[in-house]
Amino acid sequence: MTPKRFLKAFHELTCEQLYKIMKHRSNVFFLEQNCQCEDLDDKDQIAKHLWLENSAGDLVAYARLFLPNQVYAESSIGRVLVPKSERGKGFANTLTEEAIQILETLAPGVAIRLSAQLPVEAFYQRFGFHSYGDVYNECGINHIGMIREA
Repeated sequence: MTPKRFLKAFHELTCEQLYKIMKHRSNVFFLEQNCQCEDLDDKDQIAKHLWLENSAGDLVAYARLFLPNQVYAESSIGRVLVPKSERGKGFANTLTEEAIQILETLAPGVAIRLSAQLPVEAFYQRFGFHSYGDVYNECGINHIGMIREA
């Protein structure tokens, strides 16, 4: 099954879409992972919101995308999630491939940066990201900075 892709700016999201996104972010980051950070960071308004839905209209993967100089000098990917019930089905791969392709199209020749939870560092390495710097604690979870050169 090929999921349907959505890419919208904040002002293009319907109330239902925004609610669906926020519900999944809350479920994954706060209920499941017990993150100790505020999710509403005033960056949603400048992000491109990328998500995949199955044929039933259920969200199966999500990420925020930023163009250069919105968060970092590079383009960036953040708030990546796959709901627990959808893991192991390849949606993270599809989402990551889509995110890279979109950012390379919108900002050609620019590196892509992300902050990876340590357990998924190897996942991002498969897509050409390499780690830099030291492991750091973000929201109670160990992270590593990663970059994919243009």
